[in-house]
Amino acid sequence: MQEEIEDQHPNCHEQDLDYELVDMAKQGDKYAINKLIEKYSIMVKAKAKTYFLVGADKEDIIQEGLIGLYKAIRDYDEDKTCSFRYFADICVTRQIITAIKTATRQKHIPLNTYISLNRPMFEEESERTLYDMVTTSLDNDPEGLVIDKEAYKDMENRMKKTLSKFEEEVFIRYLSGQSYSDIAISLSKDAKSVDNAIQRVKKKLEKNLSEYSEVVL
Repeated sequence: MQEEIEDQHPNCHEQDLDYELVDMAKQGDKYAINKLIEKYSIMVKAKAKTYFLVGADKEDIIQEGLIGLYKAIRDYDEDKTCSFRYFADICVTRQIITAIKTATRQKHIPLNTYISLNRPMFEEESERTLYDMVTTSLDNDPEGLVIDKEAYKDMENRMKKTLSKFEEEVFIRYLSGQSYSDIAISLSKDAKSVDNAIQRVKKKLEKNLSEYSEVVL
């Protein structure tokens, strides 16, 4: 099948070949489907690298992008004024954003207060997340669910420099799920000192998050 297409279109333009591949894919042609996936998987992977999805790794985001590509193949109309490449890019992006919105709804987190930093800071096995610590007001739109990963890393490093040694120890224990009393015992401090430290950490987090709200994609 591949040889037939290549023989029939030795000098065809890329867009014309896309039209035919999409048309064949809609009819269930496996070669055409695989050819389109192979061709646009690089675009999907590149797009996935720019997003962060709570509770998911890179492959999960790529899979969401591929679902978007499948939808592009299914819904594309060659009578549209845009090319398939442009249409696919839009579908892939929308699918990733939709996946993030869905994850947010499942956690019952309001869109206008959700931060995409809903994961542990400093410790991968922490039970609590940054969202448990602070509520930061972001613009009420789906794009507020995604944050540039480099900005997150930068903010994480800034937090490490901002917190005192005691605050960092309290913070890490709090994220790991320890109660105030457990933290106080483990650090040989009273519960009031622990509570004060956590309140200071919250204020510093809120300050850092507000400074980085403009880098949310």
